[in-house]
Amino acid sequence: MPEVPVLIVGGGPVGLMASLLLSRLGIRSLLVERHPGTAIHPKARGINARTMEVFRQQGIETAVRQAGLPPERTGFIVWAKSLAGEEIERRVPWGRSEKSVEVSPVRACLCAQDYLEPVLRRCAEEQAPGELSFNTELKGFTQDGAGVTATLRDVVTGAERKISAQYMIAADGAQSQVRNALGVRMDGKKDVYDSVNILLEADLRPWTEDRPAALYFIESDKLRGTFLTINAHDRWGFLVNSLRAQGYAPQDFTPARSAELVRLAAGVPDLPVKVLGVAPWVASAHVAEQYRHGRIFLAGDAAHEMPPTGGFGMNTGVQDVHNLCWKLALVLQDKAADSLLQTYHDERQPLARTITEQALANAVSMGRLQKTSETKSARPEFLNEQGMIFGASYNSAAVVPDGTPPPAIANPITDYMASARPGGRAPHAWLQRPDGERVSAIDLVGKGFALLAGARGAAWADAAKAMQTSNGIDVTPIIVGNGDLRPADERWRETYGIDEGGAVLVRPDGYVGWRSASAVSDPVRTLANALDSIQGRAS
Repeated sequence: MPEVPVLIVGGGPVGLMASLLLSRLGIRSLLVERHPGTAIHPKARGINARTMEVFRQQGIETAVRQAGLPPERTGFIVWAKSLAGEEIERRVPWGRSEKSVEVSPVRACLCAQDYLEPVLRRCAEEQAPGELSFNTELKGFTQDGAGVTATLRDVVTGAERKISAQYMIAADGAQSQVRNALGVRMDGKKDVYDSVNILLEADLRPWTEDRPAALYFIESDKLRGTFLTINAHDRWGFLVNSLRAQGYAPQDFTPARSAELVRLAAGVPDLPVKVLGVAPWVASAHVAEQYRHGRIFLAGDAAHEMPPTGGFGMNTGVQDVHNLCWKLALVLQDKAADSLLQTYHDERQPLARTITEQALANAVSMGRLQKTSETKSARPEFLNEQGMIFGASYNSAAVVPDGTPPPAIANPITDYMASARPGGRAPHAWLQRPDGERVSAIDLVGKGFALLAGARGAAWADAAKAMQTSNGIDVTPIIVGNGDLRPADERWRETYGIDEGGAVLVRPDGYVGWRSASAVSDPVRTLANALDSIQGRAS
């Protein structure tokens, strides 16, 4: 029976990213996807700046941006009675604002899923030793203490084969076969509202070009719907929410009826419209009670279903596997204890609960759950969730606390205060090379363990080099303030919270695992203890 360290079920953005991440970590995997290729519908579109940081650190940011739209084509969110009619409100989402560059050098991106997935697939296929197998479905599986045995079926020929894996990642979507087979309970609310996506061809530039937006919410007494920008020219989505509340059923959306509704929402009775596809769906807001089940891990929509209001579903899923894959790699390489894998649930599941609750709150504020005659333009937090995107803080055995309190935040959803306190994302700060080139701290982390030390941190650098021998972990030392890198301004000192003798250990997912504000008498032992704790090897 063939063997593989990791079997990935599902070839959407989450599964593809898991394949790419594992390959870059030197771990062999097999991804199986029952469809013949990548997505043919736009589905998710918004990629937030934190996910774009992940793509940047994996060397694929440019390819994703080239597949998507430039920021200037999606600068607004618009509410109107129709595209050609009265405008009700216009907002600039935080991710498109100039303030966002203070938090990250990386901007958000709009890239429809059917444009994104081919990029991720190509990048994953270019990596070794991962393997991708489309037209392959999971027929069944069993697991024991040694691993997972899966039965795979070739969709074209019907031929079946068995494969054994040490671990399995279930990234098989909201209707996850793996989750259902495991009998996992979902906590929250199921089927909160029904919707239909209409994919269409129509030239809407006369009513959109002077106010380029990612979303055009149509609020009228005849129809509530949303135009979704795809290529900002002749390819658009149109979303109708709360079907039952508005008196519709999925079967009502024939191509002719769908085109009629698009013209009504556009306010242009003679608009040429070609309907390319109609996809009914139901939004839920619930999260798996447990992400780890023996040697099987749930990720993406298999772990959490959330309304699309805010665009968090795909982003949360990509960040799930970014958290999981480095942990799997260390355990498979015998560089960490199995207990490290439990921290995947401990870190990601509470965050998914918060994100799902906020996505649902957005939907409620926009009147998605019932029919209403009032104009619902969304609560202030909608698309202003920088605190939730960048301020997430993990509390698990893979984080070594330093005794400092969390930053005082008035609204943790909207407000973000940069901090290198253990558990949080290593913050952006501009550093400068001798030739004047500026480098963000974001670009120094996310590729393995990194130790960022102050100007008098030579002893920390020596300790980092000693870790390969004592702990089996490669740690890249980076001295800031003496030599090739110096702070470009005060942000480094303010956000990282260390003096010239201190150091910060950043995990491979870009989150701070440990921090020492100042120099210590035995940096080798101190750093080794911190890594032992993260690796699950502390006594």
